[in-house]
Amino acid sequence: MGWMKIASAIEPFDTLALNETLVSALEAEAKQRPLGPLRFFTPTFRAYASEELSGCGGKNYFPAFSITGGACALMCDHCQAKILEPMIPAKSPEDLIRKVRDLVWLKDLRGFLLSGGSNRRNEVPYDRYAGAIAALKAEFPHLRIAVHSALINFPRAQRLAEAGVDVAMLDMIGAEETIRDVYHLDRTVADFEESLAALCRTSMDVVPHIVIGLHYGRLLGEMKALEIIARYPVAALVLVVVMPHYAPPHKPFAVPPPEQVAEVFVAARKRIHHAPVQLGCARPGGTHKLITDAYAVMAGFDGIAYPAEGVVALARAIGREVDQQSACCSIGLDGLTGRHACAA
Repeated sequence: MGWMKIASAIEPFDTLALNETLVSALEAEAKQRPLGPLRFFTPTFRAYASEELSGCGGKNYFPAFSITGGACALMCDHCQAKILEPMIPAKSPEDLIRKVRDLVWLKDLRGFLLSGGSNRRNEVPYDRYAGAIAALKAEFPHLRIAVHSALINFPRAQRLAEAGVDVAMLDMIGAEETIRDVYHLDRTVADFEESLAALCRTSMDVVPHIVIGLHYGRLLGEMKALEIIARYPVAALVLVVVMPHYAPPHKPFAVPPPEQVAEVFVAARKRIHHAPVQLGCARPGGTHKLITDAYAVMAGFDGIAYPAEGVVALARAIGREVDQQSACCSIGLDGLTGRHACAA
């Protein structure tokens, strides 16, 4: 039975307009290159449960902290600092240590994401937190710690690695226009590549992210970003899709159609051979998410965060082995890269 018929037999997909030409092409590709296991990530950044996967019972099992609270100097058009709002504020190193200790003892904390708002040069002030990270790692060696690095040079990246950070994430942008117009930033694509190169010189696992449709919903620079990432020994690549509801009213974002998103999926899977390719937390919901997730399963992605209802059944129906992990998809790489143990 072909994949179109398989999908139509699964209730959430039975009325969806999947692109038959695209699905047929992905099915043909899978016959040439069999698809491997698929991991579903359900970190505790937000509540999640479906009929196919249970949510993680321990709240704050793998939380996110912001060292700037809800403040960000850039206020990029696609985010407007909204992504920081659900994070736990940790505005001083002492505050971070205290809150992490509490969560270890009360919630069996296994790891955390450290993030924060950027300054006007797209840099996050992590330097004064190096001592706190080192102290937490010494006290709780099992913790897996990830950071959103933003733009960074090698000395600062090395300080994070020496402090005990396990994973560094960096949004990779491949178009100067997007850096200028969406990020309001006077930096270049070369600056982003230099940051990636600096991170890759350290012992940290480096997991670049690409936001598909970052230029107001248009594809611009995604293929260039893939070209850059393919040159470096990254631990994984995470793709997300721009979420227009964060944008200011005077600068609206379109929702990139799932078929355009799938173009990037296919290109990523073909370009990145040396590391897992994964679909991250951020993407539009509803029907768009159902279709997007289906294409990610069929394109051979190695992991999907917070899958839509029916996606687990679809993966199994086309012959993919699946498992679940209650960690951030940038952290839970054990069994995908074989590099480090996962956080949950």
